[in-house]
Amino acid sequence: MTANLPNPPGSSSQPNNRDIAPQLRNLLIVLVAIALSVSLFIGLRTETTTASLNDIAENSTPLEVALNNGKPTLMEFYANWCTSCQTMAPTLESLRTDYGDRLNFVMLNVDNSKWLPEMLEYRVDGIPHFIFLGADGQAIGSAIGEIPRSVMAENLTALVDGVTLPHAQATGQVSTVKAAIEQPRQNSSDPRSHGAQVVN
Repeated sequence: MTANLPNPPGSSSQPNNRDIAPQLRNLLIVLVAIALSVSLFIGLRTETTTASLNDIAENSTPLEVALNNGKPTLMEFYANWCTSCQTMAPTLESLRTDYGDRLNFVMLNVDNSKWLPEMLEYRVDGIPHFIFLGADGQAIGSAIGEIPRSVMAENLTALVDGVTLPHAQATGQVSTVKAAIEQPRQNSSDPRSHGAQVVN
């Protein structure tokens, strides 16, 4: 049986600072790991299902189909970089859910030069720019910028019913579209530049 002997001289019953530092560091690492795991878990569980502009565009009706299928159309000029367009995306997706069986939803990206003729026709200089087309494909109203859902819904209901739009010229906060056309250059020494009017 061993006897309890007093601590030898120079030793202490309390741990010294060299023993505590690694324990504190390990405890801190464990706490940070737990916090990150909880944050990741909560973040994944609360992930929104709101569609992005690309998702909405992929599910939209092609312009050629919309102009020929006999349904009224809501056409939106947008860009992925446009914060106002991003703000309107959940509203647009909600409206598409409510009205999609009765009218076409068309998305035209202003960064695609393919839509330049339409941008010029409808004088698009700010986005989002919404054009309301009757069943015959003719424009009967427009809305520019961040428009409240109630205003858009009233316009879409009128569009489906074939009556005058209550808010035919609504406006809200917009993102400015950079000019896609520049004037022809005069006295250019580059012979290939004479036809370059569209800026890429």
